Amino acid sequence: MPTTSPPSREFVLTLSCRDAKGIVFAVAGLLYQAGCNIVDSQQFGDLPDDTGVHNTGLFFMRVHFEAPPHLASADTLDNLFTSVRQQFGMEAQFHSLARRPSLLLMVSQHGHCLNDLLYRWHSGQLAVDIPAIVSNHATFADLAARYGIPFHHLPLAAGASADDKRAQELQIESLITQHQVDLVVLARYMQILSPAFCGFLRGRAINIHHSFLPSFKGAKPYFQAHDRGVKLIGATAHYVTAELDEGPIIEQDVARVNHAMSAEDFTAAGRDVECMVLARAVRWHVEHRVLLNGQKTVIFL
Repeated sequence: MPTTSPPSREFVLTLSCRDAKGIVFAVAGLLYQAGCNIVDSQQFGDLPDDTGVHNTGLFFMRVHFEAPPHLASADTLDNLFTSVRQQFGMEAQFHSLARRPSLLLMVSQHGHCLNDLLYRWHSGQLAVDIPAIVSNHATFADLAARYGIPFHHLPLAAGASADDKRAQELQIESLITQHQVDLVVLARYMQILSPAFCGFLRGRAINIHHSFLPSFKGAKPYFQAHDRGVKLIGATAHYVTAELDEGPIIEQDVARVNHAMSAEDFTAAGRDVECMVLARAVRWHVEHRVLLNGQKTVIFL
């Protein structure tokens, strides 16, 4: 049933721990005793298979609930949850739905994903704040200005040294800290991030990657796909890690293409898929629907 409480009293609890009996009972019981009303609850146990090695054995849970007025803060709820957290060795977070997540968008010279996210934000489809856009090119400064978002041009010369790249990343880290950014979105930002920057962003940066079979790297991947006569093109949104394009996958999708389509048609279809996949991944993250499970993710929809 739909909730009617003020947003300031709505929360999402996300948790993970070793699978054990009584977790759901303990969580639901505590919330009930505290006077909370559960709106929606989902759980998943990643139980080992017959060999005992292919799954993590972890339990995951997402609970959307309404809190009474005297408990309407994440810190208060977190303190209330201490005993259950300790009992099961949980990693647990309370997220207030009254707080809009803060996003920092990064882009290079392909603006389709950036433009799509800005439209979704401006039209109210994406309930976030966007305090800054960062780019190593000045290409989309005017687009940012039209939306009233500060644009930070942090250029990198061709063949920039590792030290120069790290200095630029430290400027970005400063912006992230200054604006209390919750999520960094690489909306076709075409620079390899350093291990130090990836570590700083762990679990809070999403990248969009064109995914093909076979895989095409370098310039104009859709033209390469066209030359090879592929039948499906697609995209993958994943968390950023130091292992290039190998972070935990959040969302994927494909589009069918054929021999009658030009390389430009391939590119247009691929960019449409990239926009949709990235938008879904970002929305699920800011709605606290994505939980990390080692090299995988659990998505509660």
